[in-house]
Amino acid sequence: MYAIIETGGKQYRVEEGSKVVVEKLSAQAGSEITLDKVLMIGGGQCKVGAPYVANAAVTAEVVEHGRGAKVMVFKRWRRNDSRKLRGHRQDYTTIRVKSING
Repeated sequence: MYAIIETGGKQYRVEEGSKVVVEKLSAQAGSEITLDKVLMIGGGQCKVGAPYVANAAVTAEVVEHGRGAKVMVFKRWRRNDSRKLRGHRQDYTTIRVKSING
């Protein structure tokens, strides 16, 4: 059984026991969270929501918080001897899916 969930403005396909890296969540590491924005539940019987499946939820455990690799943004303007260098590191949360209820 698998589910497609929405969190952080993105969609993820998850199964029971899988680890997923999502946008940063405001939960402590080791705590349990419930994701109720389930778009679809697949497997033996497929349920598709409009936009979300009613009475469906995914229970997950927060494994850790972290930061992604640095992305360098370099801008240069010709004939002006001007340039700008910026870096960015995105925060993320790793979750482990415990159960899919639907």
